[in-house]
Amino acid sequence: MDPALFFNAFIYLAAATIAAPLGRRFGIGAVLGYLVIGAIIGPAVLGLTGQHSEEVLHFAEFGVVLMLFVIGLELDLGKLWRMRTSIFGLGGLQLTLSAIALALAAGLIAGNWREALALGLILALSSTAIVMQTLKERGLIGTSSGKQGFAVLLFQDIAVIPILAFLPTLAHQTVGNSSGSDHSKPAFTRWISDLPAWGEGLVILGAIIIIIVVGRFALTPWLRWVARLKVPEALNATTLTLVVGTALLMHSVGLSPALGTFVAGVMLASSPYRHELEANIEPFKSLLLAVFFLAVGASINFTLIASQPLTIAAFVFALIAIKAFVLFTLSRIFRLALDQGLLFSIALAQGGEFAFVLGGFALAHGVLSPAITAQMIAAVALSMALSPILLITLQKFVLPRLGTNETREAADPDVENDHTKVLLAGFGRFGHPIIRLLRSAGHMPTVLEQDSDHVAFIRRIGLKCYYGDATRLELLHAAGASEAEILIVAVDDEDDCMKIIENSRKHFPHLKILARACSRDHAYLLYEAGVKYFIEQLGSSLDCAITALDLIGHDLNHAKDAARRFKENEIESIEKLASYRGNHSQYIDAANQNLRDLDSLLENAPIKLPGQD
Repeated sequence: MDPALFFNAFIYLAAATIAAPLGRRFGIGAVLGYLVIGAIIGPAVLGLTGQHSEEVLHFAEFGVVLMLFVIGLELDLGKLWRMRTSIFGLGGLQLTLSAIALALAAGLIAGNWREALALGLILALSSTAIVMQTLKERGLIGTSSGKQGFAVLLFQDIAVIPILAFLPTLAHQTVGNSSGSDHSKPAFTRWISDLPAWGEGLVILGAIIIIIVVGRFALTPWLRWVARLKVPEALNATTLTLVVGTALLMHSVGLSPALGTFVAGVMLASSPYRHELEANIEPFKSLLLAVFFLAVGASINFTLIASQPLTIAAFVFALIAIKAFVLFTLSRIFRLALDQGLLFSIALAQGGEFAFVLGGFALAHGVLSPAITAQMIAAVALSMALSPILLITLQKFVLPRLGTNETREAADPDVENDHTKVLLAGFGRFGHPIIRLLRSAGHMPTVLEQDSDHVAFIRRIGLKCYYGDATRLELLHAAGASEAEILIVAVDDEDDCMKIIENSRKHFPHLKILARACSRDHAYLLYEAGVKYFIEQLGSSLDCAITALDLIGHDLNHAKDAARRFKENEIESIEKLASYRGNHSQYIDAANQNLRDLDSLLENAPIKLPGQD
């Protein structure tokens, strides 16, 4: 067992522990905090990461893969179709125009047009990880700039495939052996290179079909079965197996793992288990993205920057300025508001994480020289570090002067976009009538249910319901608790009920909470928590008593009035007795007194038989 491995793991985890809080404390955001701390622990400053920064960077790129899977879960084919103009129109123009402009500028430093074109294609790509995380931190995901930025990033992820295929054609000379087989690739990815072009196409098509079929038709029944068993670790393992398996399948046929997992996520976007899948992935995604940002900061070659400061500075300036100009021009063509156009252009103006992959690929195939590759990697890393700073500067000092401040565009009418006013945690006999009555009044709640059979039933009768454990904070976030108005807690388990209320009080203090009291003791807890509670059996029990009195021959109106007074007394007694629960003898005395008060109350207005005076 290598102690260096554990030491590096400790360093990165410790850095991740302090980077985000410090970044938020000083108002620079978590991403920039990770990049700064990464640079500090890297070889150029403290040297705590040793010589393994590049290996850690490649490992942590799996965080980007997980992020694309989560993004896919938040979309469906209908949304993608509606975004086709932005994805292929805006995204295609951005990549083409940026690549041409950057290639022309790169011609000033590159040795020939081949290197210039390769640089243009590689630098035209932006950082999905930096952009999406920064936009999320700044509250810009739901704005028009955020949506258009996501469309461009999605097209860029798709474009990585043809760029990888095209780069070797720019090589000065053939790299490899005489057989033409590419031995720079692992054995399990090299086999596809030996196929004819039509064979490669069929294999790629087959891989995508496998993802679609498994994601759409096979996985949901499996998830339903696993959920019915109530084994959380099995659901976690299923989620990670899906993501890792999809990434391996895509990599084995020469495609982008991130694109493959995105497709898998889209196939599961309509699944009732998607919120639970997202909640399961979130901790792994967040941790790996944190390590990725730290590794980017640690990989900045300060020695090269110090030896060529003017060259690297010019490289970074040209990269950001050219991309920002192209992006802003396109934002005007596609009619984004001025503030949104500026946000869009600055957010995507950096280089991307694929530059580390494509740069090494181009170097291995003789497309780029070692010197230019080193300069490019340093410039891209610096541009990624500068990106959050530029966006913060734009938001704080430029946009306020423009008088425009869109923060959120009206989203599609979908539960994922937080339009429901009511969240309902739990279905069952208590929640079912609530759903039906609210729905009849035009307020269909977002339903979170942990029983997979209930989920299947609700969806079969045409109501929206999502499988998931509402005690998990991530799930409440995903279901829209930050923008809902009311949370109704109707779960069977009293401990789960209190945990949901505790999380909601802490993280969503604006929510008005209504809760099912499963017992009198539970009602005491809800009262002490300041929650409006409803004793589960009370209403139906009183209805039953009213009916019994009616059948006996008592006056129905008097019976209803007595039931109303009984209910009022029951609620008041809970408030009175709650303070005595810690003292058994006092509680018994108070409970006996309450019974006498109730008897007195009902005796003063007895339930009469018809004809009685």
